[in-house]
Amino acid sequence: MENRSEAEASPYKSLVAAVSYGTASMAMVFINKAILMQYGHSMTLLTLQQLATALLIHFGRQTGYTRARGIDMPTVRRLLPVSLFYNANVAFALASLKGINIPMYIAIKRLTPLAVLIAGIFSGKGKPTAQVTSSVLLIAAGVIIAALGDFSFDLLGYGMALTSVFFQTMYLVLVERSGAEDGLSSVEIMFYNSFLSLPVLTFLIIITGEFPSSLALLFAKSNSLSFLLILVISLIMGIVLNFTMFLCTIVNSALTTTIVGVLKGVGSTTLGFVVLGGVEVHALNVTGLVINTAGGLWYSYAKYQQKMSKPPKRISDVEARSK
Repeated sequence: MENRSEAEASPYKSLVAAVSYGTASMAMVFINKAILMQYGHSMTLLTLQQLATALLIHFGRQTGYTRARGIDMPTVRRLLPVSLFYNANVAFALASLKGINIPMYIAIKRLTPLAVLIAGIFSGKGKPTAQVTSSVLLIAAGVIIAALGDFSFDLLGYGMALTSVFFQTMYLVLVERSGAEDGLSSVEIMFYNSFLSLPVLTFLIIITGEFPSSLALLFAKSNSLSFLLILVISLIMGIVLNFTMFLCTIVNSALTTTIVGVLKGVGSTTLGFVVLGGVEVHALNVTGLVINTAGGLWYSYAKYQQKMSKPPKRISDVEARSK
């Protein structure tokens, strides 16, 4: 039995988890945008990503490369809400990328810290500090100003992105609780999430009419080497993003994961103006994005100060043993 000090997350592991998630998350935005420009069936794409994740972890468990435990019904019942919220978040996020450009997508997703803080208040975590409150209000103001200057404004795309923010908030909070209270590692949560996602996603792509046309289009494009390369990269990065996101949330916290998301958005916003196109530059739009980014950086600094003034967070014994 390991002692309690050995179950604490080291500063190095916390940093690696945060940087890994930020890098994977930033790359995934551009990868998804690139593949959706050629293959518009976002729900089928998500299904393929989850299938690849489940098969890889299952294979790793069978060959002894991972320590993930088998499926048990009590854990399934506890993690079913996590899976539902996760897939709703990704599904709405992918759908929104078809209608809005990357800088505005990043700006809207920066509203997640505000939603997490509100959820924290209702769950008994208390009121945020004045700095945190001011910074998230600045983030929100930046989104509004940027939207007013967005010539390519797509109401449906904005609505999808905002809905994604809500679902992302819910699953981050649930993941933090599941990892800490149930003693699950990031790989185990990822496997349960993928396993529980597949029946729901299969049902959705059938009732929405994506299947079988999405499968037919996939086979039709299979003779394109560039498309296959992007698809394979998307599937691999989907696995990497899931793992790093769950690891960062367990080792650090749901709030830390949202802070990392804000910081990586600075690079994503800048690259979004020149990569993959779809952005019409307007002074009001740029001003709003700058305000939004400044608010995100201020928020991250405020939360960093707050985190440093608290005792280190403990992680589960299962996660500690994987170090």
